[in-house]
Amino acid sequence: MKLRKYYPTVVLSDIHLGSEHSRTKEVTNFLKHIDCDRLILNGDIIDGWQLQKSGKRWKQAQTDFFKVLMKMMEKKGTQIIYIRGNHDDFLDKLVPFRFSNISIVKDYLLNSHGKRYLVTHGDIFDTITTNMRWLAMLGDIGYTFLLWLNKIYNKNREKHGKPYFSLSQHVKHRVKSAVSYISDFEKELVKLAQAKRLDGIICGHIHQAANVRYGNVHYLNSGDWVESMTALVENEQGEWNILTYNKAEYDMEEESVSKPVLYAEVI
Repeated sequence: MKLRKYYPTVVLSDIHLGSEHSRTKEVTNFLKHIDCDRLILNGDIIDGWQLQKSGKRWKQAQTDFFKVLMKMMEKKGTQIIYIRGNHDDFLDKLVPFRFSNISIVKDYLLNSHGKRYLVTHGDIFDTITTNMRWLAMLGDIGYTFLLWLNKIYNKNREKHGKPYFSLSQHVKHRVKSAVSYISDFEKELVKLAQAKRLDGIICGHIHQAANVRYGNVHYLNSGDWVESMTALVENEQGEWNILTYNKAEYDMEEESVSKPVLYAEVI
């Protein structure tokens, strides 16, 4: 019998269901092997921008993801909080919505172990996303192209026995404007937490997982399920970790009928 990992709270964001680059099967597999009291889907879970493009169709893998969510709610009583992001802004007409143990909101205040965390996707602090949607969508096209190029590049690396290399992450860390954007994004969210006298803030949006402290504010970012395949998890002592799903090693474990390999990064 496989032992399932238990976490009081799990946060996922930026799955981008509907995008051909979404790691839908991996995130579904991840959820099949955990139990949690509270699952926070922190924005850009469904990629409405991609689905509205000509020729895009809803696929079985995406349905399977929601089937797992329903099983978690029905069999384990998991509370699911879905926070809208900029790519699933079509949910604005539903917010706020609550039915049974699922709710759809714009943001969420998490109270745990005597600490208060604001959970928000983070796009409201992105002036391009909020004020210049056409430019954001243009940027999305560029990012999609980079992911397509990345797929071809890594297939060639795989043939030569080389490990996976993320072009987009490389660009983020090497281009000065991208580094500055990420830094400014984090600082704005920290300022919000300070203004509201919160202990921390949990976000997504920029596809950059993080678990750091800025003074007395705990800044957490759940990353994404397009490339990095990361999740934020809270243990029973109220400590937060970043989990990274390792597909290659998971496949090896699956052959020996074992549980998936998940690495915890504690900061």
